[in-house]
Amino acid sequence: MKSILLKQRADYLGITGSVLCIIHCLITPMAVMTSTLLNHDTLRIGFLSLDYLFIGINIVAVWSASRHTSGPIRVALWSFLALFAAGLLLEDISPIAEYLAYAASLGLVVTHLANIRHCRTHHAH
Repeated sequence: MKSILLKQRADYLGITGSVLCIIHCLITPMAVMTSTLLNHDTLRIGFLSLDYLFIGINIVAVWSASRHTSGPIRVALWSFLALFAAGLLLEDISPIAEYLAYAASLGLVVTHLANIRHCRTHHAH
């Protein structure tokens, strides 16, 4: 029972991290364009460090959620995490990478929700 609770918390952490990342990525361009009083380089470095924070949160969440999960959910969690990290790290090189990060973030949310459902329906009494 304790391991199921820990996995669900990891899934909720992953969902929260992914949703916050999507919100962050949607708001950042507006914040940069409307901030005439702030130094843009400082603002950009601050927002870039948030990308690394979201990658770290999702690594912890996927690792914790997938420790006792096997099969397609585990593969999907790690695959979406790899695409998410690649999309965030390569977004300056290719505009397609930004959309890849959005899609992978949504994929992480859906896969964490599927893992929560799987844990609820396949738990041991």
